[in-house]
Amino acid sequence: MNILYCGDKGIMCGTLVSILSLLMRGSRDNIYNIYILTVDYKEVKPFDKDAAKFLDNLVKKYNKKSFVRLIDATDVFVKNLPEKNMGSYFTPCAMLRLYADKIEELAKLERLLYLDYDVVARKDIAEFYHTSFDGAEVVGVLDIYGKNFYHYHGLFNFDYMNSGVMLFNMPECIKSKMFDRAVEMCKRKKMMLVDQAALNKCIRRRKIMPRKYNEQAERPKEDTVLHHFSNNFKFWPYFRVQKVKPFEVDKIHNILKITEYDDILNEYTKLRDSL
Repeated sequence: MNILYCGDKGIMCGTLVSILSLLMRGSRDNIYNIYILTVDYKEVKPFDKDAAKFLDNLVKKYNKKSFVRLIDATDVFVKNLPEKNMGSYFTPCAMLRLYADKIEELAKLERLLYLDYDVVARKDIAEFYHTSFDGAEVVGVLDIYGKNFYHYHGLFNFDYMNSGVMLFNMPECIKSKMFDRAVEMCKRKKMMLVDQAALNKCIRRRKIMPRKYNEQAERPKEDTVLHHFSNNFKFWPYFRVQKVKPFEVDKIHNILKITEYDDILNEYTKLRDSL
């Protein structure tokens, strides 16, 4: 299975938790080809090479055919700067997945599953990964908030996807120039959610999957496969945005009251100082 993470040095802890969840919740027969895109640009500090080597050794302990490969996308990024959105709320690294077609090793793949660094596998992801594209460029799940405000094919047609879990049909994405159009949009148009907005606008054919494959609520459900620790709006006793990430062990226990990932978090706690 081809998995993609994107980010700078700040995603290393989250990526460790996410990868551990894939390994500990998946079959030992699963082979994970994990790619990490990073950049070294101005104030952005790249994902550490030694940390990537550590993760590579980790996945090989579960299946010797698996690997973690760190790819420096700085040159590609600088040549295609998302000029209008460089000062946005999000780090420029959030837009790195939009350059997947310009990375030779990724462009030749048939399918590529992008995961945010705050996505935890609760069950084996193999079924979702191998789902039929049915001609779609991208397979994903609706955004729990954005689906109510953004519509691309009619007011009552829910089609706005969350970009934290996206399965790319690489040949079709390249054929339709989806990535190129999304990058161009980031260059010329300032947006709030930047890459998520650009992808949703530029995807021509999408396949919407059940919520269990990208559960964005603070607590997972019985059938949840991938749990995305995205920001949640809280209205009581006052309005606020609640941010709890899977590597924040105390917050997972004290705020969310979640203990079912303790085996993963215990392993993370043992290993995090090795990053």
